[in-house]
Amino acid sequence: MASNPRILGQLPDLTRQIVETYTTSGSINHLGFCPLPSYDKVIAATEDLKEILYPGYRRRNRLHMDNVTYHVGDLIDRLHDVLTLQLARALCHGAGKSKSCDPKQRGEFEHLGQQKSYAFLQRLPGIRELLGMDVQAAYDGDPACKSLDEVIFCYPGLEAVTVYRLAHELHELGIPLIPRMMTEWAHGRTGIDIHPGAKIGRHFFIDHGTGVVIGETCEIGDWVKIYQGVTLGALSFSTDEHGQLVRDTKRHPTIEDRVVIYANATVLGGDTVIGRDSIIGSNVWLTRSVEPNATVSLEKPQLRIHGHGRDDFQPVPAK
Repeated sequence: MASNPRILGQLPDLTRQIVETYTTSGSINHLGFCPLPSYDKVIAATEDLKEILYPGYRRRNRLHMDNVTYHVGDLIDRLHDVLTLQLARALCHGAGKSKSCDPKQRGEFEHLGQQKSYAFLQRLPGIRELLGMDVQAAYDGDPACKSLDEVIFCYPGLEAVTVYRLAHELHELGIPLIPRMMTEWAHGRTGIDIHPGAKIGRHFFIDHGTGVVIGETCEIGDWVKIYQGVTLGALSFSTDEHGQLVRDTKRHPTIEDRVVIYANATVLGGDTVIGRDSIIGSNVWLTRSVEPNATVSLEKPQLRIHGHGRDDFQPVPAK
């Protein structure tokens, strides 16, 4: 490997310049004494949780009722220890102690982390029940699907919803940081962005999924189906007298039971309610409420075909 002594001699000065930015370029470094949650350990724990939720479909096969108890018990044991520490770190950070907490305080947060870890693990049977209905929703809602196995192996919507349902329970337990770490990891894998604070009912199906956005204060009822590119977002962001964003308000829509929202529709606003049994068509932009049993669609567009070598467009009615 070629080496230039002049360049090598400049590396210490470059290092000094970089380190100086740690005190001059805002708060984008964490150099305190109390560590933050480990991203790698949180994601590894998420994979372990999916192994429990879908036994036999993930890393370990040849499971049966005679050995699955040992397998799940081993995972639960490991998860309890990992989550206790990671939740403690997140709770410490959320309490503003991440740069200055003494050993006694760390012990208190670890005790709280253990309590939260156990409370979360207790919710896994209920999460499995919900996911069973989500898997069935995908099979029932997609004629191209041949089996429930295909849903579990192949559907990005189920992957995103699985991680969301885990992260939502942690969010409900008041855990900072970690739920967002989980759902943003799923977002990167699937293209589906679900905030862990959203409330989503039973038998939920996201078909295809890429580009779906579901905001923090969105509320979705039972038996809802949405397609790719759907945004359930905020209409605007209120600010206070200092120009700062007002947080902890209802900013995202409410979708009632048995609603279908087709591809690339956008529904915005915390006061917007889509009534039960409604259908929202593709490419619709909605910022107001819709009564139950409504169908919302755009007027039929026209196609314009530009012929080779011609300057005019010939409108052709869409069929």
